[in-house]
Order: sequence, then structure tokens, then C-alpha cells
Amino acid sequence: MSRSKRKPRDGRESADEPEGKPSAGDGRDDTPQRRKRRAKHRSPLRRAIYWSAVLGLWLLIAAGGAIVWVAANLPPIHSLEIPRRPPSIEIVGNDGKLLATRGEMHGATLSLRDMPPYLPKAFLAIEDHRFYSHYGVDPIGLMRAATANLIRRGVSQGGSTITQQLAKNLFLTQQRTFGRKLQELVLALWLERKFSKTEILELYLNRVYFGAGAYGVDAAAQRYFGKSARQVSIAESAMLAGLVRSPSRLAPTRNPDGAERRAQVVIAAMIGHGYITETMAKLALAKPARTVKIASSGSANYIADWIMDVLDDLIGHVEQDIVVRTSIDPALQLAAEAALQNELSQKGEKFGVGQGAIVAMSPAGAVRAMVGGRNYMESQFNRAVAARRQPGSAFKPFVYLTALERGLAPDTIRDDRPIAVKNWRPENYNREYYGPVTLTQGLAHSLNTVAVRLTMEFSPAAVARTAHRLGIASKLETNPTLALGTSEVSLIELVSAYAPFANGGSAIAPYVVERVSTKAGKILFDRKPHDLGTIVEPRYVAMMNTMMRETVRVGTAQRGQLPGWQTAGKTGTSQDFRDAWFVGYTAHLVTGVWLGNDDSSPTRRATGGGMPVDIWTRFMRNAHQGVAVATLPGQPGPSLASIIREAATSPPPANVPNSTGTQPQRTQHPSGGLDGWLIDRLFGRR
Repeated sequence: MSRSKRKPRDGRESADEPEGKPSAGDGRDDTPQRRKRRAKHRSPLRRAIYWSAVLGLWLLIAAGGAIVWVAANLPPIHSLEIPRRPPSIEIVGNDGKLLATRGEMHGATLSLRDMPPYLPKAFLAIEDHRFYSHYGVDPIGLMRAATANLIRRGVSQGGSTITQQLAKNLFLTQQRTFGRKLQELVLALWLERKFSKTEILELYLNRVYFGAGAYGVDAAAQRYFGKSARQVSIAESAMLAGLVRSPSRLAPTRNPDGAERRAQVVIAAMIGHGYITETMAKLALAKPARTVKIASSGSANYIADWIMDVLDDLIGHVEQDIVVRTSIDPALQLAAEAALQNELSQKGEKFGVGQGAIVAMSPAGAVRAMVGGRNYMESQFNRAVAARRQPGSAFKPFVYLTALERGLAPDTIRDDRPIAVKNWRPENYNREYYGPVTLTQGLAHSLNTVAVRLTMEFSPAAVARTAHRLGIASKLETNPTLALGTSEVSLIELVSAYAPFANGGSAIAPYVVERVSTKAGKILFDRKPHDLGTIVEPRYVAMMNTMMRETVRVGTAQRGQLPGWQTAGKTGTSQDFRDAWFVGYTAHLVTGVWLGNDDSSPTRRATGGGMPVDIWTRFMRNAHQGVAVATLPGQPGPSLASIIREAATSPPPANVPNSTGTQPQRTQHPSGGLDGWLIDRLFGRR
């Protein structure tokens, strides 16, 4: 067999190589067909490694880009500072007891040394038990949370460390976005670099939110348990630690069962990490945490909101924790709230009355109690201050004072008969007319035609000037209907305008803030008494008191009598029974009551002489217990014989049910019996 000829290097056939077999260096083995055959024989593992490396490279590039983007959208790290926490505002009564808080409720800033050792450990156990071993970010925790969430197909666990949570609380919003999470990671690393672990944990415990407006463990301990965080038990520590996951949902004031179950989870975690012993855990579970009730009444929040509206005018912008001492008497505040709520509960549906308000102030203008509505939780609108309604006949005292100051007297006669003013024909409530009557009778029985005649006699403008002089600030329409209270006013305005009748004719400016100070005691505002001068001459005050006492004695407010006290006032009912009023006073207190509906719909014939007088009487009897009896300006005082006669014929007034609906024990004078009550009547309880 003949041998093949060897091809020369120029590509001709060679005898040394088989025909068709490529030489090692001619490159024909790199054809597309051969590459395809080799790829088919590659290992799947090698392909996985290759593509994983490619993916990892792209992820690394993406992570780097994300970090650059985050850094570009953050302020310069070197300029970041721990922000000051917002100020808290404590509002207290005239006895120093807390009424309400505004701003954010903060307690004392505590170090770890100030806390019982198990308190911070409770947070570490449930939130971040590897806190001391990571550098702000816990990869193990992140992987565990991601796995759990993937298995359960939802967010069941969080992987944020305490440092990340602190970064979010201090610098970021609560948005759930990928960008915000990356910012949180960067800031957590910065916090770990700038602060020690102890400092980070202290910052966290003093800033984290616990619900109910409480920030920091000390404020939360005071809010829920009525004590400092220095004194909390293991069970209370566990409940506090359990709240930070969902403070609004787990707050023990609204979800005690949920808070307790979460506390049990925390205690189990504390055992698992060796922070407490089994014996300590059993004791904690046997005596779970119990919350305390807030001392303040819900209606005090109306006062707190009102104070916040005027605080800037008194001290400027609030930049530190302050205490606002008010003129509010907490006992009277509770009594006013109970009187309004009880009467509305018993009769509100019957008379179609849905809302009400009360204002009580001293004759000098100090607000002692204010209830702005039936239920603050349902409606924060303050009807005592912000609502303006038609006062009806409660406006008539300004008409009669105008007449007295222009020469008439309480026994001056005016006709009670039909009257027509252009196309308007006012009528009396009962559509009856009594002919010639005195001004005293006209006011006591709220005769509309007499009030209109007096207004037209001296002009609506003159009546409006009188009302404005006494304290009405709202705009008054100077037309004949002004006599019947058709111009809208607020309750606090009307009560303020009655105060000169109780104080002898002096002008007053209603107030509630007596002093503002820092927590350290530095005085920022201290109200000084101001003499605003006399706006009604004493003789006219005496005449008005004589006339308005008849309203209570024989007129439209007969149920407003207080045994032993001279009481005076005026009822009011607006058109179509939309509003019912009574403003009455003694030498001790001026109190007004308004009832109606927020949408101005008519009531079922509710009048000022009905429910408002009943509420007023219930409250005022409570408010005058133990107070030395005083006469109204310009009125003769009771004789000793009349006091003794009253003591012998009528028992001391019973107490009004308190806010819990129970009857408190009647306070007895040390001497007891009739003589003790008589001494109380003459000199007041000591």
C-alpha cells in the first residue's frame, strides 16, 4: 500500500500525516461546530460557578451604586448630630396635679446604671440578643428573618438591630422603602463608629416610642405603671420591651391581653438567653404587670387644647420641657364632666339633645372648670370656646342693663302686648300677654315683647355697645332681633359677660394659665393680677342682681336655687329650640351651660329652664360645699334668724354623685349635728 505524500508547509499534501487529520497548528479545530460539541460536554457545575460569579459581580456593582446613591442623598455624615427630642408640656391643675400632657411625653433621661439590670436585658432578649457582637448590622439576624418571612409568605420577623432602629427613630421616616432601608444601614454603621455600645443602648431606651404619647422607658413606666423606670419589676420590664414592636396595637391601656401575651414571650426569651433564672421568671409570670389609670379626666383635654392655642402668645416658641399651672380645680372639673354626661345620658335622647358644654369661672375670671363636649375621644371640638350659637333670652340682661343705665328702674312699667317692627312680629314663648309689667317681671319671665320694646326705645346699637363692654367679643347685628339673642356668641363669652354682675361691676378677662415654668423651676410666665377698672356702676349691678334673682326665685330657672346661697341668672332658648342655655352665678362662681346639636338641628323642645338648669344645679351644689356663704353685690345678706330657721327646717344639701356615679360621704363638721352645719353655713368648712 502506497504511503500518502507529505504536504509541504505551503499547504500541499505531506506524506508524514494521514490524509484529513489536521495538524496541531493549523487552527481548523476551532470551528463553530467543534466549539458547540465541546460546550455540550462541559460540566453543569462549571456552568453554575461561572454564572454565579457573573451574577455576584453585578450584585457587587449594584450594591456599590446603591451605597453611592444613599450617601449622595444623606446629609454629610460629619455634620449629623443626635437631634434634640421635642419638648413635653405638662398641664396641671391649681393643686399641682396632672390634668393632661401635650407634645411628646418624656420622662427622665436614664443611664443604664439607673435602671434595674433586667430592664435593658429584656429589650436585648426580644429585639437584638447579638447586640454586643455585631457592628450595627446583624447578617445572621437578617438571614433568619428573610428565611422566616419567605417560609410564611409574609413579614413575620424583622431583622433590624437596635442600632438600626435607633438610626430610623433619630434620622429617618417610618416609610417602608428599599431606599430608606439602605439609609438605615449606612446610618447604623455611622452610629457604631461614633458611639459606644452603652451609649447606643441608652439612646435607644430613652428615645424609643411606647405608645400613648410616651417616648423613652421612664415616660412609659410612668404612663402605664405610675412609677419611674428605676422601680419597674421584671414583669413590667418585659411588657415595656414587648411594646416597641407595635406600640399602638399592643399598648396595655387599649389591649391588655395582647400586651400580656407579648410580655410572656419576652420573659421566655430572657430565660432562653440566660438573662433571668427560672425562679425569677415564675415569679414574674405569677404577678404580671398591671397598668394604672390616668388621674386626669377626659374632658381636661379640651382645656389642654385651648391652652396650646394660646401658649405661643404667652412664652413664644416652646423649646424645652415645661409645666403649665392652670386655674382649673380638678375636683370641679370632674363634677362638671359628670353633671353633663349624666344629664345627657338620662334625658338627651328624650329631648333630642346630642351635645353640651360647661364653663365655670370665678367672678374675677379664673376658669375653674371647662367641658367642651360630651366625649373628647369622639369629638375634640371645644364647644365652650370655639362654637358660636344663638343665646336666645340669655342675651336679655344686656338689654335691661342698657335700660337701667339710661334712667329706668327695676319697677319701671312697660307693656307686654303684641308688637310689630316692620314685618317682624315677636311673640312670647307661651303666646300669652300680661299687659303692664315691671322690668323685673319682664326679665324674670323672659317676656319677648318687653325686651324688644326696650331695645327699640334705646336702639339696638346701644344694646350691642353694652354687651361688648361687658365682654361679648363676637360681632352683633344691630337690628331689633338682637333683643332676643339672634347674634351668635360663644359660651365662654357669655359667662365672662355675666361675671361683672357677680363681682360688683369690674371688667374681667377670662384666663386659665397662671404660671409657666421649666421642669427645673425657672419661671417663664407668671400671671399678675390686673385691675381692668369698673365697667358697671355698683348701683346698676345691685339692680340687675335684684332682677335676675327673681328669675331663679319665681321665673324660668326656679330649679336653680341653692339652699343658703343667693343665686341669679338667665335662661335662654333659641329659635326652633335649637339651643338651650342657662348662665347663673353666686358670689363664688359664675357658670354657664349650653345644650344642642352640632348640626344645629332642632331639639325636641329642650328649653333653658329644663336640662341646662338641672345640670347647673347639680354642678353648683357640688362646687359650693364647704364654701363660706357670701351675698351678691348690692344684695342684703340673710339675717341670723333666717339662717337658723333654714337650718331647722331643711337638712344640709346632699352631695351630687361624683364621676363614678357613687354617692360620696357627706363631710361632717367636727362638732356634728345641726350646730356643726350652722357653723359651716356661716364660716365655711375648714
